[in-house]
Amino acid sequence: MHIIITILIGALAGFLAGKIMKGSGFGFWVNLIVGIVGGFIGGNVLSWVGINWGGLVGQIVTAVIGAVILLWLISLIKKK
Repeated sequence: MHIIITILIGALAGFLAGKIMKGSGFGFWVNLIVGIVGGFIGGNVLSWVGINWGGLVGQIVTAVIGAVILLWLISLIKKK
């Protein structure tokens, strides 16, 4: 059950980050990858500054923040 929740959170976070950064999503699979990697990045970055949100909403917000950071870093690399 945990893996299903992780997949759903990752897909939602990737979709939301795509909307925030580019105005559109990237498709289910790319959104899923961006969201899951974003959850990892967001969890690490927020823990460095002492923020730790619990619960489903906290996990989604953390993953979205991390996914936005990931997409921002990708956009910096693509510009060069």
